[in-house]
Amino acid sequence: MAGQEPTGAGAPTAFSKARNGPAATAILACLALICGSIGAGEASAQEAAAPLAQPAYADLVDLADQASIVPIVAITGQAAVEPERSPGLLPGMVRLYIEADTETLLSGRGGMGESVAYLADANLAGNGKAPKLKKARMILFADPVRGRIDQLQLVERDSQLPATPSTEARVRAILAELVSPDAPPRVTGIRDVLSVPGNLAGEWETQIFLATENRAPASITILRRSGQQPQWGVSWNELVAHSLTPPGRDSLEWYRLACFLPAELPASARLGSDPAAGRQAATDYALVLRDLGPCTRTRR
Repeated sequence: MAGQEPTGAGAPTAFSKARNGPAATAILACLALICGSIGAGEASAQEAAAPLAQPAYADLVDLADQASIVPIVAITGQAAVEPERSPGLLPGMVRLYIEADTETLLSGRGGMGESVAYLADANLAGNGKAPKLKKARMILFADPVRGRIDQLQLVERDSQLPATPSTEARVRAILAELVSPDAPPRVTGIRDVLSVPGNLAGEWETQIFLATENRAPASITILRRSGQQPQWGVSWNELVAHSLTPPGRDSLEWYRLACFLPAELPASARLGSDPAAGRQAATDYALVLRDLGPCTRTRR
């Protein structure tokens, strides 16, 4: 089976049986949980058929942060899944049943087999047919199928990326950041905001207390002194930020803020009723968002 290269209705019989058998059915059922509620009209055929750009830092963290297992595999065979068995498939794409050999495990909570099978959506080739992926090396962001070490479920319909040296290096660095003991927690919103004037004219200090998924403390401090440029920094513990330096772009700290902070301060988070303090807090928050810059993603 591994040595064959089926791509559609003309796939060899053995591979066709595999893609329609119990193993494929289990994977199809798992993927349906992800794709079943997504309409085919969400993207135009032109958009769906466009090749995936080089993944942005945020793209890679989005995937790595969801996945419980991140292997590099070499594809040994593929078969196109019939459209009627591909719920939520976008125009210009094809769902593939893929078999692959495991080369290495970059990160993993749980075992996986030397050979695995999974489903993935891919852009149609220029001739309107499924792309030929046999022998391609891919980085997968996945979860194991319970009780089956030979099956994987991708965390997103397209969460397999070509294992180029640059992408592999970036993924390895991100995985190391995510498991670091001092990795910043996921930010879910803004809890409280307090802005107070200093002793001298033009001095203000604003504290923005963040809500986090695991309720770990996190806050942003913005400090303004007369005649100086405003400074700000972030603290991921109960102490006020001692280094008023914004996090570097394409770091996990930057990602937690730039990709998940709301566009505006929620009025319910403001402590106190002083209008001047409220305006200052809004100005300082806009400064933080400006310095962070946009959270750019290339995945649709």
